[in-house]
Amino acid sequence: MSMEQIRDAIMAGDRTEATFAGMALPESYRAATVHKDETGMFEGVATWDKDPRKSLHVDEVALPELAPGEALVAVMASAINYNTVWTSIFEPLPTFGFLERYGRTSEYAKRHDLPYHIVGSDLAGVVLRTGPGVTKWKPGTDVVAHCLSVELEDADGHNDTMMDPQQRIWGFETNFGGLAELAIVKANQLMPKPAHLSWEEAASPGLVNSTAYRQLISKNGAALKLGDRVLIWGASGGLGSYATQMALASGAEPICVVSSPDKADLCRAMGAEHVIDRRAEGYRFWNEDGTQSPKEWKRLGGKIRELTGGHDVDVVFEHPGRETFGASVYVARKGGTIVTCASTSGYMHEYDNRYLWMNLKKIISSHFANYREAWEANELINRGLVHPTLSKTYALDEVGQAALDVHHNKHQGKVGVLTLAPEAGLGVTDTEKRAQFETEINRFRNV
Repeated sequence: MSMEQIRDAIMAGDRTEATFAGMALPESYRAATVHKDETGMFEGVATWDKDPRKSLHVDEVALPELAPGEALVAVMASAINYNTVWTSIFEPLPTFGFLERYGRTSEYAKRHDLPYHIVGSDLAGVVLRTGPGVTKWKPGTDVVAHCLSVELEDADGHNDTMMDPQQRIWGFETNFGGLAELAIVKANQLMPKPAHLSWEEAASPGLVNSTAYRQLISKNGAALKLGDRVLIWGASGGLGSYATQMALASGAEPICVVSSPDKADLCRAMGAEHVIDRRAEGYRFWNEDGTQSPKEWKRLGGKIRELTGGHDVDVVFEHPGRETFGASVYVARKGGTIVTCASTSGYMHEYDNRYLWMNLKKIISSHFANYREAWEANELINRGLVHPTLSKTYALDEVGQAALDVHHNKHQGKVGVLTLAPEAGLGVTDTEKRAQFETEINRFRNV
């Protein structure tokens, strides 16, 4: 059977187990890849000038064998995360080392060690096959996937699956990711697709929504509470837009930092009252000689207090990293918390320890989400407490441009990619629920 026939069967809406379990599978499918023999293509090129359009390919790839405990999913839509940008520009290092090390762990893991890497850590689609031992998920089921891949053979991961020594991010540290017509995931990555969302809307929250949930809401992160003031960097972006919604839904007070008037408008559309346009304010946290500027930290702190009636923030939702980290430590209140992930502007953070040490502040690291946190974050989407913030959707053949948009911060919210879905707006199966949240969904998408 061809991929077109699979797509047509999904579009027909007759997604019974018998229909899909009886389908013949194609020998190959189209997928977004980077190539192992091209990892040196950007040597000597500045990070900003590295172009994912040159390194991301759409190839016809072989369908791998399905392992026990896995599911094969027909991917209707996916999305771009910053880990796809890192993969495409081979920073901080090529991802093929991840695949090689994984490939040495077992016979089935050897499938991942290939001369190409199929990328992507989000998907929405339909289960086509399940491997031996899978009982919860059946062919024909509409699903989304979180990107936590674990083995759970070590006791360390049994209380918090993110602590599993074999923890990996699917589509970044494993192969067969979601920017493709088909994807292979562990069955315990699957979650129900919210029925009121289109394919691309349902695909877009996965990684960033779960990451924001652990980082901001979970006891493993900042454990945000009613009334907290929280500074959110990049508050209109793929990660920050979900943190902003969660802060508002939790009764907290977000102070949103953005980089343009359009992005400020998106934050206000989400309900945020306090917005700082960092470019309009002209903050320069780093001097030309490579030192940081405490005067600029102080100026940011003054702006925050101006907006909050004289209060510093309880929590800083920190993910830009090197560019902003010194300022983040400074502006948190005495006893406050800086919770950090990602470091999209650089991993080597510098800050003045006096403002941390003498003011009893805390730095907490956060990385993706455990199984339970991912399910809870997806349930927020399903219940309409948090909505997708999807600014633009590309076709699979345009995946390089989609990644470039994220690399150059031209996006608001998430950037979606249609894989098998022929056009945007398809996949809604609960129209009554859709009508209930239509205004919010459109507002968050179209600012």
